[in-house]
Amino acid sequence: MRLLNEFRFIRPETTAQAVTALAGSTDTRVLCGGTDLLPNLRRGLVSPGALVDVSRLESLQQISWEDDRLTLGAAITLEELANEPRLNRHFPALVKAILSVAGPSHRAAASLGGNLCQDTRCIFYNQSDWWRRSNDYCLKFRGKLCHVMPKGDRCYATYHGDIAPVLMALGAQIDIIGPGGSRRLPLDGLYQENGSHHLSLEPGELVSTIILPRDVQWHSGYEKVRVRDAIDFPLAGVAAALRREGDTLAQLRLVVTGTNSIPIRVDLSQLEGGPWSDEAAEEMAKAIRKAVNVLKTTVTGPKYRRRVVMAMAKRLVSQLWQQAA
Repeated sequence: MRLLNEFRFIRPETTAQAVTALAGSTDTRVLCGGTDLLPNLRRGLVSPGALVDVSRLESLQQISWEDDRLTLGAAITLEELANEPRLNRHFPALVKAILSVAGPSHRAAASLGGNLCQDTRCIFYNQSDWWRRSNDYCLKFRGKLCHVMPKGDRCYATYHGDIAPVLMALGAQIDIIGPGGSRRLPLDGLYQENGSHHLSLEPGELVSTIILPRDVQWHSGYEKVRVRDAIDFPLAGVAAALRREGDTLAQLRLVVTGTNSIPIRVDLSQLEGGPWSDEAAEEMAKAIRKAVNVLKTTVTGPKYRRRVVMAMAKRLVSQLWQQAA
């Protein structure tokens, strides 16, 4: 059994103290629920010099309902969010995605911010130390070669989160706090297409709040496939949000997870302004195929995952189109 490396445990009383602690060293990591970080610690995938526990910071646990938006603290647990009655009423797709994350005990500990910032995954990375060592490790950790794409120039580990794609489809923004103050950006801006460095956070920064616009004209949904009906990460997932005006598809947002190193937004602007039809569905499938980069990063082959994500998208958007009527 592998022993954990020695590290300092820091529990700040304010977000300012948390930022100071995080900025003090490059090998300091944020800890909240720990459902993603602690398994990686046990497998030796990360070896931080310090952990900064933000789970008890009240400023990161607030839920604020306003007329035009909802603000969620990054340290709120997924269980708390799933049990929020107004969230079920106004953002049912988000609740569906939350309830599809892992199991009940995981959701009781896992935080919203931690889920958004979860590590990328790969069958050559999420293994025991002796297994990875026998393969001379990989580009994401200690190695010099990406086993998924040996001739590539970056890590191709994939992002398998359920919640981020729904929030992106709903037009969410996030507040980030750090040594230089706070900044707000679209949730898309949190991610960058590199499996070993998929977050755009600067040293000392952490996600503090998530802001969701409230617009009853949008209809949204989320679908995923996985090996088991519970616990598992999505092999592929699709979040969609659309706005219908009569027989016209006024706006359509589609975000795919489990195929790229980021939750990938598919550009479907060419479909807006026309009706939803079989021809439009085929155009969407072509756009998805062009946008996603499905590789052998999971136990299921790329061809299946590519096909299933296109089929899920067609079905989901068709359902939302009918609901919007």
